[in-house]
Amino acid sequence: MRNITRTLDRLRPIAPLAVRVTVGIIFLWHGIDKFDTGISNVEGAFDGWGVPVPGLTAPFTAVLEIVAGAALIIGLGTRVAAAALAALMVGSILFVRAENGLIAEGGAELDLALLVASLTLVATGPGILSADQALGWDRPSEPSPA
Repeated sequence: MRNITRTLDRLRPIAPLAVRVTVGIIFLWHGIDKFDTGISNVEGAFDGWGVPVPGLTAPFTAVLEIVAGAALIIGLGTRVAAAALAALMVGSILFVRAENGLIAEGGAELDLALLVASLTLVATGPGILSADQALGWDRPSEPSPA
């Protein structure tokens, strides 16, 4: 078991990279989709869900998902982008998903997974192959000593 753990520990620096790029793609796609759907349609949905100031929050949400999603993909300002997206997911869970429960149509499972993944990036940083690392803004996590 110890050998397996040591072998898997070598993969530890890759984990934030995988989470960062995957979560970034998901948010980027959702932001683009809000514009493709039509911001006025998104505003109407936000209004129906009781999201405050839907005329402001709908376009803000779409732009944040695009900008912060792209930032995660390239690893630029990773911790700040991830924190902003985590806050967005808290709002989504509270205003949109809470009444549907966790596992149901329209449930909070995806939002909860994205919240936890975003908070993981806040805690771990960008990992390897990031603009943050290249600029010296953040260093990748290193495996803990065995």
